[in-house]
Amino acid sequence: MSETANPHRGEASVEIQGRALVLRPSFTALVAAEQELGPLFALVERAAEGRLSLAEMVALFWHCLADPGAMTRDAFAEGVTALGLAPCAKPLRALLGQILQGTA
Repeated sequence: MSETANPHRGEASVEIQGRALVLRPSFTALVAAEQELGPLFALVERAAEGRLSLAEMVALFWHCLADPGAMTRDAFAEGVTALGLAPCAKPLRALLGQILQGTA
């Protein structure tokens, strides 16, 4: 059974290797991302300035991934790279919005 992203909960999805993966910016996920990437507000600022690296985006997505299943981080990163930046912009924007605004 596949899970569907709930935008009312701040979730987004990204399709990797033909599988829609839910990105869920939970507190635990964001803390893990912050431990790897540094302060999230600085991450948002870099993104707003167009200075967010591919590695940072993949790391944020990875930590917010609700269920990676058997997919490794390397396979996930390759899938994001194959997908390209344009399709990743919408889920990235959703996650960054959640970081700034939180849930309603």
